[in-house]
Formats: sequence, structure tokens, C-alpha cells
Amino acid sequence: MLVSLLLGAGAQAQDTINVGANIGNVPWEFQDASGANVGFEIDLVTEIAKNLGKKVNIVNTPFNGLFAAVQSGRIDVAISSITVTKKRLETVSFTQPYYDSDQSLTVASGSTLANVSAFKGKTVGVDTGSTGAIWATAHQAQYGYKIREYTGLNPAMLDLKAGRIEGYISDIPALQYYAKVTGGVKVVQRLKTGEQYSMMFAKDSPLAAQFNAQLDILKKNGAVSKLYQKWFGAVPEKDTSTMTVLPMPK
Repeated sequence: MLVSLLLGAGAQAQDTINVGANIGNVPWEFQDASGANVGFEIDLVTEIAKNLGKKVNIVNTPFNGLFAAVQSGRIDVAISSITVTKKRLETVSFTQPYYDSDQSLTVASGSTLANVSAFKGKTVGVDTGSTGAIWATAHQAQYGYKIREYTGLNPAMLDLKAGRIEGYISDIPALQYYAKVTGGVKVVQRLKTGEQYSMMFAKDSPLAAQFNAQLDILKKNGAVSKLYQKWFGAVPEKDTSTMTVLPMPK
């Protein structure tokens, strides 16, 4: 009984918020040259925690492990450009979204492949458990490619540059940032999905509502917009979830 009560109090009672993040997911959460965890979502979750009087402990977790980790209570919140979907809302809770995105097809810089229609018999990489993996699987019969799964962006990019796969399907902002900063690859096609990114919590976690309220404040005072400009070098459009206060997804 006591254990249940303690678990129910959860993150509200603790001074440190355990944040699961797929480190290596640029520009959302990755390590800089000094080894420090940086990125758009690292900045955002740290700012929210600070406003709640909490500290942040980043728990490096593969993307496909974030769901079980947040449901089991091993982490309090998950970040990693996580898309809100109706299916996911059946078992977890999300704050309001703060970024609008699509999927993308990325190829090596010297490749002549320009769209998924040219991938019959070729291999595309995806991150296990991601919406990119979901999109690729749903369209595999249509385009006739093979799928290879990865844990994290960097191993996939190494294989893409080495020619072990011909393409990679994943969130467009991460790949645009990677192509700009690292080079050796290019984003050749936007795959429109209407995705929106959010922070993920255990189902009906009280912490989700607290974080959502902070997002209201940070959107209204321009803090989220400033983070967007810092990491993407542009001002977000006014009608996007980055700028607009929205209800929590249900």
C-alpha cells in the first residue's frame, strides 16, 4: 500500500525529474564537443523544470525504449521528437505539441535518387519504433524497398554514407540539421504526414498537466520561439504549434 502511494505521488514529490532522451537525435538532444547534452528539447525541458523548481536528470534511452520506460516509471517524461498519435494516446499522455514536422527521405550526397518512387529493390533505414519506421512499413508494398532498422541516427548515417543502405526515412528537421552541420548526405524529399512533436508521460500523470501549463507560459512569453530561432536559424510561422497555445491532446 505504501509503495503504491509513493508511486502515485511520483514526480511531484521529487526534486529531480528523470527525462528519457534518445541522445544522438540532432538537433533535439545530442552531445556537443565537450560531451554535454544539448538540443532544442534539452533546453525546453530544462527551462520547464527550472520554473517548477526541479532539476533534470537525462537518462539516455533508445527511442523504442522510451515508451516502456515512461509507463514503468523509470523515467518521468520522455523527449525525442515524439509524435502525438491516437494510438499512443491510448497508453500514454502528452503535453500540447510545440513543433510541426513531416518525414523525409535522405540519401548520400552523391546519390542520384530523388524520391521514394526510385527505391524499388533498394534499402531504406529507419529508427526502430519511430514514426519514420511506421511510414516506411505502411508504404513498403507501394514502393518495393527493403527496410533496415537502426537505434539512433549516427549508425544509420554511417551506413548511408558507406553505401550499405541507399536512403533513410526520418523526421525532416533532424535530417536537415544533420545535413547542414555534418554533410555527406542530403534531404531530397519531404514526406508529408502532419506530425506534431510533444513530451510524453505515463497515462494521466499529474506532471503532464504541470508541463503543459508551463508550455502555455513559454509560448506566450516568446521563450519557445527563441529556442526555435536558436536551433533552426529562423522565426517560426505564427500558425504553427511552436507559436500557438493549444489544449493537451486527448
